[in-house]
Order: sequence, then C-alpha cells, then structure tokens
Amino acid sequence: MIRLKSDFYPMENVINTYSWGSYTSIEEIFGIKNQDNQPQAELWMGAHPNGCSKVKTEDGTVFLSDFISDDATNILSPETEQTYGELPFLFKVLAAEHPLSIQVHPNKRDAEIGFKKEEKADIPLTAAYRNYKDSNHKPELIYALTPFKAMNGFRRLDEISSLLSLIDSVVVNGLLKKCSGGTESAFLKSVFTGLLSLEGKDRVAAITSLTKYAKAHSTLSPFDLITKLVAQYPSDIGIFSPLLLNVITLEPGEAMYLDARTPHAYIGGTGLEIMASSDNVLRAGLTSKYIDIEELVKCTDFVSKNLNTLILQPTFKHGEMVYPVPVLDFKFSILLTSENREIHVASAEILLALDHDMIITKGEESAITITKGSSVFIPAYVNRYTVSSVGRIARATSSGN
Repeated sequence: MIRLKSDFYPMENVINTYSWGSYTSIEEIFGIKNQDNQPQAELWMGAHPNGCSKVKTEDGTVFLSDFISDDATNILSPETEQTYGELPFLFKVLAAEHPLSIQVHPNKRDAEIGFKKEEKADIPLTAAYRNYKDSNHKPELIYALTPFKAMNGFRRLDEISSLLSLIDSVVVNGLLKKCSGGTESAFLKSVFTGLLSLEGKDRVAAITSLTKYAKAHSTLSPFDLITKLVAQYPSDIGIFSPLLLNVITLEPGEAMYLDARTPHAYIGGTGLEIMASSDNVLRAGLTSKYIDIEELVKCTDFVSKNLNTLILQPTFKHGEMVYPVPVLDFKFSILLTSENREIHVASAEILLALDHDMIITKGEESAITITKGSSVFIPAYVNRYTVSSVGRIARATSSGN
C-alpha cells in the first residue's frame, strides 16, 4: 500500500530507442545525455504498460500505474476514474530523424469492435498481424519544438489528380481513369486502395515511374520529399503518399491535431506529442510491418482536409496557450513565463519544464524544483498549486480541467 504523503511527484521516464529516432535532438534540447549512443526516438510520460513512468514517493520509487491504482479516485479525480479507470492520456517527447510509417488510428467504435474480434480469434497481442492492441481510440496532438515536417489528411481531389497525372505512368493513369466520375469520397477511397493493392509488374512500374519523375524534379514540392522517401523505402508504395496527403511543416511553437481515421505520418523534427492512451496503429506504407488493407480502409475517413486549417489556433488565457482538441481524453497547453502562477487542478496532470527550471509550491506546505527537461506528476487531490519559471512549461491533463 502506497501512502499518500506528497503533493508533487518527480518522474523517471522511459526513452524508447526506435530506429527512426534522433541520436542528438533530445540531448541538445533538454540536456538528457545519450549515454548508450542509441537513437532516442520517444520519451514517454504516463502510465502506459509499454513504457510506464516511475514516480518518486516518500516510500520509494514506484511505477506510476501502481501509484495510481492504489487510490485512483483521489489521484485521477472521481470523474476521470469513473470514465476511464486509468490515466487517459500518454505524453511524449518525439524526436524523428527519419520518417515514421504512414498510419491511421481507429476511432473508439472501430477499436472496440476490432479488439473484441481479435481477442475472440485468440490472436496473441504480440502477433505481427495483430491490428488492435487495446479497445481505445488514439487521437493525437503534436507541438513543434523544432521545425517539424509531417503529412496529415488527404489533399483536395484536384490536387491529387494533377500530381498523379504528372508522373505519366500507364498504371497510374489507368487507375485515375477507373476512379474518376464518382464522389470525392469514392475517388479518394479508390485511389488510396488501388495504389496499396498494386502487385507484381504493375507495382514495380508505378514505383519506377514515380521515382524517375521525382529525381528529375527533386527541387519541387512534394517531389523533394519523395526523393528522400525513395532513398529509405525504394520499393514501398508509400512513396506515393506525399501526392495523396497534405505535407506541412510546423514551425517551433505551432501545433497540429491528428484525428482518428485520418492518414498521417511524421517525417522529421522534434516535438511534444499527447494522445489518448492507446497503442492501436493501422499502417499504410513506409514500413516493413504488417499492412491489413481491408481493415485499414474500413477505419479510414475518405475526406479532404484543407491545408490551411491544419495548424491549431490556441486560445490565450492569462499567459496560458490552450490548444483546442475535439476529445476529452487529453488537454494540452503551454504556460509562458510564470511568476507565482496559481493553477487549479481538477484531474491528474503532468508538467514538463521546456526551457528552464520550474519551482512548484503549495502554500507553505510543500515546494519542489523541477529541472529543465524533467517532468512532474500532480494528483487531482492537490486541488491547486503555484508555479514559477522564466521559460515555457508544457501542461498535459484531461477533461477534468
């Protein structure tokens, strides 16, 4: 039994060393040494079983999940505990040196149905062909710490048609002709599915045509990106993705929401990512992992997204930049320079010191200094606290606030 004595709990976080990660970015930004000289891809802050943080208590260092389960109602808040039964979000520092796979995340209903189906079929959670690791959705937000390049949502129909026509591929032109004449949704679905389903000589011919055109026009967008993707994935049909999806570069301080059922991919850069606590990923290219085309299509919304609407416009409230998201699992904000800023706590939250150390106090009862690049877990029972820092602080919480 963990006895609750403190108000603030410094976190020890897991760094995942995926091959696409950066060797230098997390160390350069936060001063966290890369002692093992591994690609530091993601620093996880949360209670997810695949990379659970630890918190320092007066009874010793324990897993955050165990700490929460000891008194979930008081730690998470009654509302959060009743709704989710766990910390409903996962907070990350993400540092991509190379592109991640093209992905679609299921919505809540998709995930519940898919997870139940695969459980009933006794497919092991570790199986390479397993689609659903849990029954939750996985909407996401990314906040750029450096210039951050990504793809998010389908381009307009006319853009896709024009870009694909430039390649002058017999296979691709035949696909376009077959897909024309219907609704926007039908067109997007047919092109997306058609490209993914290409096999044998047709697949090779399409990739060869695109590669040749991209190399000849490597100074033009989006073919400059395609040449980089070809270098890493020369035979992957996912190299067509920049012609289908919006390509965007977030400047430091800008944020973007990635909805469920929307194709997207991170290309490069370092940022903060917050998401619903889930590990459900349906892949659509730029990967050697399993791609289930049928399930992927079933879980994708075939609608265009306007590039100009992708960047979130924060609301400013007393020096706190709050980034709006249409889900209740998480909320994300940036506290600008703070001097004895009072914060009301309605559900458990995590603070991350981005630029400088931060000092957190609660009256005369307790105080703690959190160094730059470190995070702290604050339970709901704290109710309110005061924070001071000359730099930015990232704040992650859920719908209770």
